[in-house]
Amino acid sequence: MDESKTQAAIAALNRIMELELAGVVKYTHYSLMVYGYNRIPIVSWMKGNADESLAHAYKAGELVTLLGGHPSLKIGPLLETEQHDIGDILRESLEHEKSALAAYYDLLKIAEGHSVLLEEYAREMIVNEELHQDEVNKMLRRPGDTAAFKG
Repeated sequence: MDESKTQAAIAALNRIMELELAGVVKYTHYSLMVYGYNRIPIVSWMKGNADESLAHAYKAGELVTLLGGHPSLKIGPLLETEQHDIGDILRESLEHEKSALAAYYDLLKIAEGHSVLLEEYAREMIVNEELHQDEVNKMLRRPGDTAAFKG
């Protein structure tokens, strides 16, 4: 990759890292705010998402250093809506996942035709994020609904 593409990729990876670190904080917070009959499996799922976000942030940071860049110390936006119904939490989660997915697509656009490594990484993460969005979408559906959640 030429220098301008490398710098664009580093910026995109740092943005991904920031969003994924925000995911760690959000999912940890969400896990603490779940109440009710289904608390245990939902809390476990949220903690798993926090762990996954941390692993994703770390991988993005490793790629930043691979490219000769400096990993960001920033964190993505953290919005506290004060809405703690599980549906509200899941809708917030879905919005966060959409932001992360867009960031991975941005990286893919930068990398296409310039770096197989970054292309494959972006594609793998896009698949991961789209499957995660689908999981959240299914959680937001009423039992028996087969149509995708439109919120």
